Amino acid sequence: MKKAENIIVGISIGDLNGIGSEVILKTFDDSRMLELCTPVIFANVKVLSFIKKTLGLETPLHGIEQINQIVIGKINVLTIWKESVDLNFGTDDENMGKYAIKSFVEATKALKDGQIDVLVTAPINKYNIQSEEFKFPGHTDYLDKELEGDALMFMVNDNLKVGLLTDHIPVNEVAKHLTEKLMVQKIETIKLSLIQDFGINKPKIAVLALNPHAGDNGVIGKEDDELLKPVIKKLFEKGTLVFGPYAADGFFGSSQYEKYDAVLATYHDQGLIPFKTLSFGRGVNYTAGLNKIRTSPDHGTAYEIAGKGVADYNSFKEAVYTAIDIYHSRNRYQEMSKNPLKIKEKQL
Repeated sequence: MKKAENIIVGISIGDLNGIGSEVILKTFDDSRMLELCTPVIFANVKVLSFIKKTLGLETPLHGIEQINQIVIGKINVLTIWKESVDLNFGTDDENMGKYAIKSFVEATKALKDGQIDVLVTAPINKYNIQSEEFKFPGHTDYLDKELEGDALMFMVNDNLKVGLLTDHIPVNEVAKHLTEKLMVQKIETIKLSLIQDFGINKPKIAVLALNPHAGDNGVIGKEDDELLKPVIKKLFEKGTLVFGPYAADGFFGSSQYEKYDAVLATYHDQGLIPFKTLSFGRGVNYTAGLNKIRTSPDHGTAYEIAGKGVADYNSFKEAVYTAIDIYHSRNRYQEMSKNPLKIKEKQL
């Protein structure tokens, strides 16, 4: 029986040849984590027990066959497959991609069905997960299809939050993807997320320019003058506190980002390079804009150190904390947003 104060955290296992299992096990090796939540790892208890033994960890695991068998206060491992798995740490193996996606798809279904409260995903290899059944660049794109809302990759930590206008597309195609509709959607998604997920009542958002020096009045590209500036002006006049576009090169080095609650970068590396430089090991990848909560650590499979027992688990632990915090924040927001007249009508 679920206790109201105990959040059920679903966890997809990620690439078994990477560091995902290690950071999961290390996170929950601290028994105090079970006072905050009850984890359900979508995998196979025998495989995780083998990894635990290999790494010399003592994390206690509780195997279950069905999700309704979750035990509060235990590290539940839900059996998603029964066959044995041949692990080879540090190796890119398409078979591991199949297990990673099997875990992720089942965990997403449980999230949709309300069987878990939040989802935290361990790192996958975007190449070996591809198949006839799964043709998505990564977690975010699949969740955008399966859940309600418009997904936004939002990299967050306490002092810095960076959203992406475009994410997993080639750099030479970024300009072609920029539209007023996309900009408005992403800025409004960030605004709503800051309000309902992070409790910031009047968020201030900075937008980074696409071109060097914000285009230098059209000398180095026209997109900033012809698209970004007019959209920012239009939204600002409607009450959204959005500013820019700012030249990206000096924005972070001068600590200008500290004046804003979030930053919208126009493409992947423009946002993630400074974010990871300033936040690595503490940052969290949050999929904002959806009706359900999903977070993940800010790193990949790290094949080069997999199986050695040296992986830093702090980013995964922060991903769990962030998912729990957002869950509470959304509940508070929904309570505050209820129409008292409707509530009264229901009671009559």
